Amino acid sequence: MDDSNVMAMVLTWILVIAVVIFVITILVRSIRIVPQSDSVIVERLGKYHRTLFGGPHLIVPFIDRARTRVDLREQVVTFPPQQVITEDNLSVAVDTVVYFRVTDPRSATYEIANYLGAVEQLTITTLRNVVGSLNLEEALVSRDVINGKLSAVLDEATGQWGIKVSRVELKAIDPPATLQDAMEKQMRAERDRRAAILTAEGQKQSQVLVAEGARQAAILKAEGDKQAQVLRAQGESEAITTVFHAIHEGRPDDKLLAYQYLQTLPKIAEGEASKLWIIPSELTEALKGISGGFAGRIPGLGDRTPPPA
Repeated sequence: MDDSNVMAMVLTWILVIAVVIFVITILVRSIRIVPQSDSVIVERLGKYHRTLFGGPHLIVPFIDRARTRVDLREQVVTFPPQQVITEDNLSVAVDTVVYFRVTDPRSATYEIANYLGAVEQLTITTLRNVVGSLNLEEALVSRDVINGKLSAVLDEATGQWGIKVSRVELKAIDPPATLQDAMEKQMRAERDRRAAILTAEGQKQSQVLVAEGARQAAILKAEGDKQAQVLRAQGESEAITTVFHAIHEGRPDDKLLAYQYLQTLPKIAEGEASKLWIIPSELTEALKGISGGFAGRIPGLGDRTPPPA
């Protein structure tokens, strides 16, 4: 085999290899696989042609070009603290978090140069407008209102960019250090005041309960004394009635009654408080009755009246 044939064979193989490489390159550039969470903007000769979503796609090599990849997932962007002036001229540092996602990749690519930077600047501007219309106390207690206003304004403004703002959250609202100290002192004083009020209320309730208990005890004691006196009076009444019936049934004479009267007199004088004992006038009549009863029965005298002493 001469040199010309060898050279021709080598050129042939080189040409075949080049064609194979070219075909492989064409195939590689014609097939585009897009992840499920992304989208790809395809331009044909420098002009928007179509948007590729998740899956394999075929494009025309050297004519179509994949310009950019857009993430379709919800994104969370945290912005650095921003100094905002409230309505009462106090400077506070506000941290914000924005949740958004791209709904139209074409608009997000061609309608705005940098949608992340645009969302950040729009959030800062809207935040200053919303917080600037509130005083510090309203700003601290109205986070939901601020979040709602920010979400509404951002969603309306970013709609033309193909972006949907789902929500905006305020991470923190930090007043100046001197103001924080004053607020802490105020809150401490308020807590002390509430504690003093609760203590006073507890003492008041305790005293009321003690007084109520004493009143109930006095009422119960009075009721017990009343019942005891009633029962005692009933017992004495029944005793008197029994004695009265017994006396009437026994039909005592004057001598027996006088004797019982004399036996009762010592009981009247019983007790340490009896310093003075007044002799009833009936004592003389009782003594006369007794003397008359026993006079006719002295032994040895029969029924005669004894001589005077």
